[in-house]
Amino acid sequence: MAKPGTGHGQGRAGGGQGPEVPRQYVNFAFYRVDPAWRRLPQHEREVGKKEFKAVVEEYASEMLILPYTLVGVRADADLMLWRIAFDLDLLQRMATKLLATGLGTYLAPAYSYLAMTKRSIYVDRLDPDHPADRTRIVPGKSKYLFVYPFVKTRDWYGMTQAARQGMMDEHIQVGTKYQSVKLNTTYSFGLDDQEFVVAFETDRPGDFLDLVMEMRGTEASRFTLRDTPTFTCLARSLDEALDSLG
Repeated sequence: MAKPGTGHGQGRAGGGQGPEVPRQYVNFAFYRVDPAWRRLPQHEREVGKKEFKAVVEEYASEMLILPYTLVGVRADADLMLWRIAFDLDLLQRMATKLLATGLGTYLAPAYSYLAMTKRSIYVDRLDPDHPADRTRIVPGKSKYLFVYPFVKTRDWYGMTQAARQGMMDEHIQVGTKYQSVKLNTTYSFGLDDQEFVVAFETDRPGDFLDLVMEMRGTEASRFTLRDTPTFTCLARSLDEALDSLG
């Protein structure tokens, strides 16, 4: 809805990788609506949605906010806000205000994944001119978003960088076959329960299904400990996403 702004508490990419670069905080906030919401008078629901929308618009000048619906697709979540900011405190303050709105009082946080952007440590040998700089998330305009947390086995980290790079070469090669699918990888080490949160954007769900199936046969897949739950999210305007709640 807007460009992510700057603010206090910015994450910075350093660690001997050259000049520090501001990094983004990335949050996937899933909400489940109480069935009682749908039984409220229409006027009360409209007021509640307007209050919720006003809070989103208030923070849209300071972060990127993308709304999605999961109604009819996922049983345990109805609404998702993909939020990208340079200030972690902004995410917390916004969530607090959302839950205080007329709609928010009927929403329960179902899942919330927190991550940050970070430069990839792996080299893309198929495109050596590409630095794999993931310090910025630039969401596209795809209709569908597939999100899931991701954890590697400890054995993966016990291997040499060269061994891991070799398996990632195969991983990258498979990914390049599916040009309609855009991958966004973010890092959660120490911030949340998972190690990564991956978000795939596409207009062709079948291509994503085929990509995941083919990835299962790669060597790197043997070192996957957990990659669930998986969420199929449909991009909507904020008004459409809120109306889908009932």
